[in-house]
Amino acid sequence: MSRFSKIAQITAAAAFAVGSWASSAAAQDLEFFTIGTGGTAYTYYPVGGVIANAISKPPGSRECGQGGSCGVDGLIASAVSSRGSVDNVNAIISGLRNSGFAQSDVAYWAYTGTGTMEGKEPATDLRTIAALFEEHIHLVALADSGINSVADLKGKRVSLDEPGSGTYVDAKLILEANDLSTDDLTAEALKGGAASEALRNGKIDAFFVVAGYPTGSLVELASAADIKLVPIDGDGAASLTSKYGFFAAGEIPAGTYEGVDAVNTVAVGAQWFTSVKEDDDLIYNITKALWNNESRKLLDVGHAKGKTITPASALNGVGVPLHPGAARFYEEAGMLGGNKAEILDEIKEIEAKIEKLRGMLK
Repeated sequence: MSRFSKIAQITAAAAFAVGSWASSAAAQDLEFFTIGTGGTAYTYYPVGGVIANAISKPPGSRECGQGGSCGVDGLIASAVSSRGSVDNVNAIISGLRNSGFAQSDVAYWAYTGTGTMEGKEPATDLRTIAALFEEHIHLVALADSGINSVADLKGKRVSLDEPGSGTYVDAKLILEANDLSTDDLTAEALKGGAASEALRNGKIDAFFVVAGYPTGSLVELASAADIKLVPIDGDGAASLTSKYGFFAAGEIPAGTYEGVDAVNTVAVGAQWFTSVKEDDDLIYNITKALWNNESRKLLDVGHAKGKTITPASALNGVGVPLHPGAARFYEEAGMLGGNKAEILDEIKEIEAKIEKLRGMLK
């Protein structure tokens, strides 16, 4: 047999295999679903990867309970790196991504057109799938920097992260709560490893990170340099938590990062959002797959924050209405319970405010 005949046979066989796979995929209604996360060095991206794995069930997968995926039949989900919360919300509303993670405060302000999003058209198509975990605000400096409070940032070079990130939004609010603004310091827009490297090289004096602890880039930084976490507490933190209900006082424990003491700070919730335009049955099945017992195993071993992602906190701090598909799952699972009427009343109140804002903008 000539070399070209062999190539022709191999090509034909490959075409047949691809055709068979495509037919099988089509039979299972193959569907792709994106999850906007954050920078690869922070918490959103690896957690997004674990969740994408949990809800996926590509054609040919072994059955759930038999060593296979317990995800949604025919679904291939992927975690997509992004600039963070604001970027993810915008991408969901524009249709660029199917879903994404965002800080609870950023999402609420976007949905209602209030707070830092005042004056912008409310993102009324935004819907919640689940609350995931707490994110603590880290203010990082070198141990010998002399920076011991937010007030000490005055005149310093500080990275607030990239515009479009939740960190950037919250960093500005923290400065404001401590009677500072970006005019009082030299603001940089560095993310992840770039911020850590700049701190080590003396190009910046401090940087903000909003992430679930421990976050990978800071684990690496603490192993390579003597750093500290600067407290975000006192009157500034009290003002912040009083003015914005999405902030809560919190603590990052000693030893979370090598050689770093415990520190008081503030925290917000990380939540998973989608668009009301996404199919109800699809979101129902995705929510069901997220809380499957097999997914529990993946979350527990996939990331340090995974163990805190539980059904018990799935509705904590939800300020944006649930997607109808997600709401159906929670109702069937008895998770809305006695709070159902209260949640629905809150949703109606939010929607009434939005209609009022729309009328004012006309």
